[in-house]
Amino acid sequence: QVQLVESGGGLVQSGGSLRLSCTASGRTGGRYSMGWFRQAPGKERDFVAAITWSGDNTYYADSVKGRFAISRDDAKNTVYLLMSSLKAEDTAVYFCAAGVYGPALTGNNVHYTRTYDYWGQGTQVTVSS
Repeated sequence: QVQLVESGGGLVQSGGSLRLSCTASGRTGGRYSMGWFRQAPGKERDFVAAITWSGDNTYYADSVKGRFAISRDDAKNTVYLLMSSLKAEDTAVYFCAAGVYGPALTGNNVHYTRTYDYWGQGTQVTVSS
């Protein structure tokens, strides 16, 4: 079992920045792929960004490319999402996810929620225009 806890959400003005954190506990002896998704009211949960277990590869949704950056600190069992140039349409609940048992992340599977085995409870990000 892996428990994931997100933090760092809040209210920010358009054009501002936030850094989300996701800390893992439980089965933390190994390294695994991590992803961020978001869900706005009445909409599906959408892929935002992901990073492979080694940290060598990162993936981003087109809507956030160039504005968001995902990184990991394995010594702290934490993955980060630095969000810059925020827009009103970035408003959503942001979830982190861990891919522990499945195949390695690739550009073909990174977008699907089924690729990931564990999920956090989410943190709200609200961008005011």
